[in-house]
Amino acid sequence: MSTDLFPAGEHETELSAEEQLDLIPSVSTRAQLNRVERLNINTARIWAMKSRTLQNPDLLTDHFGRELHRRMFNGIWRWAGHYRTTGKNLGWEVHRLNEGVRNAFDDSKAQLQHAVFSVPEVAVRLHHRLVTIHPWPNGNGRHARLMADIVVAAHGKAELPWGRKANLVEVGELRARYIAAIHCADAGDLKPLLDFAQH
Repeated sequence: MSTDLFPAGEHETELSAEEQLDLIPSVSTRAQLNRVERLNINTARIWAMKSRTLQNPDLLTDHFGRELHRRMFNGIWRWAGHYRTTGKNLGWEVHRLNEGVRNAFDDSKAQLQHAVFSVPEVAVRLHHRLVTIHPWPNGNGRHARLMADIVVAAHGKAELPWGRKANLVEVGELRARYIAAIHCADAGDLKPLLDFAQH
């Protein structure tokens, strides 16, 4: 398969040749792949936002996180729902992924239980932790944003608009603002990411 299918844009995780072999549908352009993924993700979002799912006491667990990723990318990537097994230019070392994700979820549970932050802030902090850990071969930002939306919805709050529901996969001004806000959070300033997530 041609590597032209996966152009490595700025801040985009490069896919190895091995990972490209794990693509299930036959698509010829990145735009086609984005469309297929978007349809799957919309289906996963509908499942995630059902009251039965939101009432699950195990939302903030490794098990639920994996199931959500599986539903988002099932039928597209053979590794859907499985943590990456190779190093990346972003994220934690492979041998630390389980620990990192588990700690991120546990910290969020404690923050919610003790009202350390508002629900939207807990959700955005979880998003940032997951993106930083970067547990999946691909789809980390989309998975982390949907996890954040699930957290707020499970607590009776409106979903986060994330830059007015922009398509943050496509290169553009809003994606650049989102990436810049993540870099600010990396440096300890969460405010730009909180603002972006809530507007």
